[in-house]
Amino acid sequence: MLNKYPLWKNLLIVAVLGIGLLYASPNLYRPDPAVQISGESSGTQISAREIDKITAALTAADIDHFGAEADTSGKSGLVRLRHADDQLHAQKLIQRALGDGYVVALNMASNTPDWLSGLGAGAMKLGLDLSGGVHFLLEVDTDAAIATRLEHYSTGIKKKLREERIRGFVRLGEQGIIRGKFSSEENRDKALSVIRKEYTELTAQRVSAPEGEEAFYLEALLSETKRKEIEDYAVGQNLTTLRNRVNELGVSEPLVQRQGRNRIVVELPGIQDTAEAKRILGKTANLEFRLEARYDAEPSDREQFNFRNPGRGEPNAWLEREVVITGERVANAQASFDENGMPQVSITLDSEGGALMHRVTRHNINRRLGVLFIERKSRTRYETNAAGEEQVVRVPYDEKKIISLATIRDALGVQFRITGLDAPGEATELALLLRAGALAAPIDFVEERTVGPSLGAENISKGLLSVQIGLAAVALFMLVYYRVFGIIAVVALAFNIVLLVGAMSLLGATLTLPGIAGIVLTVGMAVDANVLIFSRIREEIAEGASPQHAINAGYGRAFVTIMDANITTLLVAVILYAVGTGPVRGFAVTLSLGIVTSMFTAIMGTRAIVNLIYGRRRVSKLAI
Repeated sequence: MLNKYPLWKNLLIVAVLGIGLLYASPNLYRPDPAVQISGESSGTQISAREIDKITAALTAADIDHFGAEADTSGKSGLVRLRHADDQLHAQKLIQRALGDGYVVALNMASNTPDWLSGLGAGAMKLGLDLSGGVHFLLEVDTDAAIATRLEHYSTGIKKKLREERIRGFVRLGEQGIIRGKFSSEENRDKALSVIRKEYTELTAQRVSAPEGEEAFYLEALLSETKRKEIEDYAVGQNLTTLRNRVNELGVSEPLVQRQGRNRIVVELPGIQDTAEAKRILGKTANLEFRLEARYDAEPSDREQFNFRNPGRGEPNAWLEREVVITGERVANAQASFDENGMPQVSITLDSEGGALMHRVTRHNINRRLGVLFIERKSRTRYETNAAGEEQVVRVPYDEKKIISLATIRDALGVQFRITGLDAPGEATELALLLRAGALAAPIDFVEERTVGPSLGAENISKGLLSVQIGLAAVALFMLVYYRVFGIIAVVALAFNIVLLVGAMSLLGATLTLPGIAGIVLTVGMAVDANVLIFSRIREEIAEGASPQHAINAGYGRAFVTIMDANITTLLVAVILYAVGTGPVRGFAVTLSLGIVTSMFTAIMGTRAIVNLIYGRRRVSKLAI
């Protein structure tokens, strides 16, 4: 018979529609507003003790909550709230109850049933303009970047003066001023000449000695141009690093951009693990490779640091102030295990870093090389202002500890290993941070809030209304103009939307407001294919063809036209996705998926229904 699908094709259509329904169904379950808790360090566990503290604090504040629990790994905990308005208040209470050492972040907790989650089904991600998300305002500590650079200048000047055999005392003083003290005017002038020649970015000048002191002084300052250059580099490098870290987190459609002189805005739509995001974004994990100081080194040329792993035999060690290389020279980092089953990080340096490491280690065989792990942390205290309101004050500080101090047996190159880490999670996190790039300067969280769906709720409402109106208008037109065939087209159109939502959920695509516009356009394009088919069937009947031959010819001869039109549109959508950003990509994604699903439902879907209705009997007249 002309209009009859084989069994396998009918089963294929049913299977595709079933899968579409399955993966679209999680969107029926609304998520709960929640607060998520994790340790500042990957080794920190969230136990029943912490959960009890959390619930006690929320109960005392009369915040309606439920479902407080730690995950099976003990790495994080989650408490659900009845009202989204309570999230910020609950976050502050939980942070105070737990104290420092924990990251408390806002989240939306999924309600997708376990059996659906087990099949890999999840709700479609919504963009920031629809569902809101998490908004972080970060401030780059540019003063710290300048201080670090001045420390390098100070160390370099000392080394240069020693090479030139110029006796004197150089140190970095307050307000970023490098001061030099010399016993003779000749030495002072020689030092001044060296600084002006080797460090052109510094403004060096003679200064008078304090009254009654027989010495000769000079001062060196960073020029304003160089200071601004360092600040811009620090913010720019941090911006790149944060983008890399967000990419490592796998967040869809994030926003990471500079704001003002030294601030960065990060907006993460629909993220499921905000505590992890906050911990990874705010982590100023950097490395410094320094040689162990010689026993006769000058006090000004060495620093004492404790070991990060307290199980070592040595409580602390002295390292040189001069840094061999920093984490900025790391090109790649991967976590693994050494021959004893202990966690380690395999490091690959860039060419310049490898050359520096090789040069230093080649001349220091049998000396020990220390790996200094640097973290920016903060201490929290609570103060009451003049109005009697309690305020949270966070005082940032840098924690520097040695994670490895090993003897150099051979000259090192671009590849080597870091050992001495406490846990595999710590090694994985360190590798991620180094792989994403080192922060050029510490960053502090100035503001954290949910971007709510204040506009988002209205956007969703109006977007859904536009889809409903478009669908209703199209359905009415098809029913009036094509009668029974119009009903078939409307059924296929409904399945088309289900398949589109299911595909976006399965692929993890993010729906934005422009994406809703793409869905509306898809509705029109899907029915357009049916209009071409049905019009062709009418023409065949007008030319005297039998109903069965008219149906067969209508689908067969309209196929090429439909395919050409949809392929050209699909190419445009692919180009939009390739060259566009943000909202343009959101539109391109829904348009591309919509073209594919509409081709399936408008051609195969409607044909299957028509075959079921007309393909098994004699037909003298078509209701079209």
